[in-house]
Amino acid sequence: MRIGYSMWGFLGDGIVDTPDGSRAYRRSFIDGLISAGHEIVLLQINRDLYEAGEDLRDHYRWHLGFPALDALIFEWRWPLPGRNTTACGAVGHTCDLHRQTELFDQYTAAGTPTLIWDLDRQLRPDDPSRQLTNLVVGEFALRPTPGAASLFCPVPDALLDAADPKYLATAERPTPLVYVGNQYDRDEAFDRYFAPAAATVAHCVAGKWPRTQAWPHVTFTGRCGFAEVEQIHRAALATVLLLPQRYATVGHMTSRWFEALLAGCLPLTPTEIHGVDAYAPPVLRVNDGQEVADKLAWLESIAGSGDHAALIAACLGYLEPFRCSTQVATAVKLLEGLS
Repeated sequence: MRIGYSMWGFLGDGIVDTPDGSRAYRRSFIDGLISAGHEIVLLQINRDLYEAGEDLRDHYRWHLGFPALDALIFEWRWPLPGRNTTACGAVGHTCDLHRQTELFDQYTAAGTPTLIWDLDRQLRPDDPSRQLTNLVVGEFALRPTPGAASLFCPVPDALLDAADPKYLATAERPTPLVYVGNQYDRDEAFDRYFAPAAATVAHCVAGKWPRTQAWPHVTFTGRCGFAEVEQIHRAALATVLLLPQRYATVGHMTSRWFEALLAGCLPLTPTEIHGVDAYAPPVLRVNDGQEVADKLAWLESIAGSGDHAALIAACLGYLEPFRCSTQVATAVKLLEGLS
């Protein structure tokens, strides 16, 4: 198939001052579609070139018009007041939503098979587009919205295949606890799980956290470049998988899970997450901040040992169902079911 792909983000490292968690898997997913024999046309602006100065045009094709397509995939965008809801050309305007609307009207409304990948759970359950017979919605969730399909956050196959538990266990990990990610709707989880443990161990929080007054004892280091994410995790013993409540209740897991784990940073996983048994072994599940602190003390006692390597290996096994190649096959099957 010739598949149009609408994304507002980067294939490379991008720039620091922008949220784009999909960088961890987007290129692997698109490469997977290409390897499966599909032609991919990228339909939003080439931000890699114009913002990050990285020219990938030898490997990928961008098109800002309306090329002939067999199918369409949206990384779904939503209104962000003052940013993509303003007039084109206004200060601070981004044209992702305008372009998405154009593409939807040109292709989806005319019957082109369309997959909306609702990465942030922003498409309302009652949105009329869900009723279109040529459209399917994919979600990271283990328990997706009625009528939607599970299309999970893809774990790049090459990174998973290269992960060596023994090597990861022997790495120097001077920081017991880290979190890499932005604040968005995570205050409750942070206050329950991370902040109490941070009072007892060395730690850091990297990302955009504009409201930190409630946690004066926590070390916030600000935004970091995409390439730095792996370095932070490689220097840390563990992280806590902090999810907004709208994610936790449906088992919607983000890339922070596998980004940490593939660097050997073990994921302490709140038991309140729906389907927690799909994401972590019982020994790494936590109910509160005290349990986070207790687990960290135990992990420090086994750090570098065979038990540590065995635990990392067990956790890596949990990534297998979420391989990128599996998600690519799922996406293609969903689109073919609409054709």
